[in-house]
Amino acid sequence: MTKARGNQFEGRWKWGRRLAASLTLGAGLLSAALAGAAEPDKVVFGTNWFAQAEHGGFYQAKATGIYEKYGLDVDIEMGGPQVNNVQLLLAGKQNITMGYPIRNIKSLVQDLPVVTIAAPFQSDPQALLAHPHVKSLEQIKGKPVYVFSGAKQTFWPWLEANYGYTDDMIRPYTFSVQPFLADKSVVQQGYVTSEPFAMEKGGVTPSVFLFAEYGYPPYAQTLETTREWVEEKPEVLRRFVQASMEGWKSYFQNPAPANKLIKEDNPQMTDEQIAFGIEKMKEYGLVAGGDAKTKGLGVMTDARWKATFDFMAKAGMVPEDLDYKKAYTLEFLPEEPVLP
Repeated sequence: MTKARGNQFEGRWKWGRRLAASLTLGAGLLSAALAGAAEPDKVVFGTNWFAQAEHGGFYQAKATGIYEKYGLDVDIEMGGPQVNNVQLLLAGKQNITMGYPIRNIKSLVQDLPVVTIAAPFQSDPQALLAHPHVKSLEQIKGKPVYVFSGAKQTFWPWLEANYGYTDDMIRPYTFSVQPFLADKSVVQQGYVTSEPFAMEKGGVTPSVFLFAEYGYPPYAQTLETTREWVEEKPEVLRRFVQASMEGWKSYFQNPAPANKLIKEDNPQMTDEQIAFGIEKMKEYGLVAGGDAKTKGLGVMTDARWKATFDFMAKAGMVPEDLDYKKAYTLEFLPEEPVLP
């Protein structure tokens, strides 16, 4: 086959695939419309933490009827420090859960049937937070750093490889900013959308080092499901991704409906904290930045997944011959991109 004919064939194949996916989604919506009073498809979705602005798009899709429009009845279950979403997913207690690419790739080593279908956060909001006199990640080397127990399995190997950090720097993270506020030598992990707010309330405006701005490759707060659902419920998954991304677009336009539900689920959440989270998501382009600007909210690419796997393999976190492509699929991304 000539190169020209090959390109022509590839173009037709891609067009055919797009058409098939569009028809599948359209058929699902038509079926939902024709069903009228028929029961919508039930989906239990688990988040990775207590309700907050970082979950706003999903709460918005529920609050404004977007899920209902797509024939879905979605229950949102909050996560927390004692909640293991993967166990709940595999046990059938949740159908879709909020995940993380590094965890997902590592699950392949155990042959866990978990598949990522979209990436609402284009950048990981994880950062190191230091006192204002610290001006670089390099200056943190040798200082005490408070990180959670899973850091050694996620971002710490990246810091070791790129900045020479060592295990003797690690201190146990207490999910509090008090050690930071009490000691100017302390550095701690934190989401750029959350912990800096508490630090500023405590009188310190921290230096923020967002890993994604220094080349840390993973997506974050991804949507994970099981291989069983990928095979048996593809149309439901496609509608869930579509509706959720429309929810995120709507949330940034008018977050009030979602914020009401967020505060109902998490009464400790304040309007001020939510507003801070929204501001930082916009400032750092966590949801609408990167490829999402032109390819649509929730987009994933093979290149980003390869970069994440390459970092993990180089750090010895997974075998170099692992078939990491089993960890995700691009099949359920919106065919018509939901542009910011």
